[in-house]
Formats: sequence, C-alpha cells, structure tokens
Amino acid sequence: MTRIYVGPTSLYALGQVGELDLLKRFDGRLVVPDVVREQVTTEPARTALTSFLDETEVSTAVPDGAYEQAVDVVGIEDGTHEAAMLAGVIAHSDSEDRYAVAVVSEDRRVRRIVEGLGGAVTSCFGVVARAATDDKYLSRSQARRIVRRIDANGIQMTGEMRSRAVGAVGE
Repeated sequence: MTRIYVGPTSLYALGQVGELDLLKRFDGRLVVPDVVREQVTTEPARTALTSFLDETEVSTAVPDGAYEQAVDVVGIEDGTHEAAMLAGVIAHSDSEDRYAVAVVSEDRRVRRIVEGLGGAVTSCFGVVARAATDDKYLSRSQARRIVRRIDANGIQMTGEMRSRAVGAVGE
C-alpha cells in the first residue's frame, strides 16, 4: 500500500484555504507524523487540520529503525518533521515501485532527498492538479481558483510557477 507523508507547509497552505480534503484523492494511506502536526500553528490552518485529522483516517506512526537511519545516514536533525517524513520514505520505499511511498512537501531539501531515495514527490499545487484531473466533481476552473487562493493566502509563487500550476489544471 502506498504511504503518503504530508509536510507542514503543504498542510498549512491547503488548510489556510479550507482544501485539506483534496488530500483524500490520493490512493494510499495518508501519514501526518505528530511532529508535522505540531508545526501547523497558524489559524485557520491549525483548526482545519484538527478537524481533518478527526474526520479522516490518517496515520501518525513513524518507523523507529528508519527514523534512526534518517537521522544518522541522511544527516537530518533529530526530532524534526524532515526526519519523520524521510524515515517513512526509508521504511516504505521499494525499488520496484516508485509510488510505494510519496511525500507532499514544499521543502526543496526534503523533495530532493525523497527523490534520491526513490520516493515520489508533489506539492500542494500537485494535490490540486491531481484532484482536478481525477475528480469529476472538481472542475478545472475551481482548481484554478484554489491555486490562486493558495498563492494569495499561503505559498507564494513566482509568475512562472503560477502559470505552470494553473496550466497543470487546464485552461
């Protein structure tokens, strides 16, 4: 089963605009480690995340052995969201299946390490694009509005990034 580890910045961005439910579009088990949840402190994202976690089956488990490996081998600081997310990638990666583990993160360092470890990566914008592609109830125009709201309320994008994100959900 695919495990999808979600980072704090992505949770913040989707939570700020009330779109955390888009994470349910993934085919796999969502994982939000406690250390990640604790870093989402800004309202309304914090309240939205609390509600989402109460209503959705989400794992918080981080494999201990892989956690130690993430800290020691990869050189990530102990007790951080990065260590928790990379531990999941180390524990669940499969050289035969690139999509055995995925990470939703805006953090470039985490994204690069995950790719190097053989995991799939996406961002909050990728979550929106996926939902628009896979969900007949989310129109492309609604997805474009979500991307613009995230840009205005959370993750700031350059003009090129905005064009690519909006273009990914169709014109």
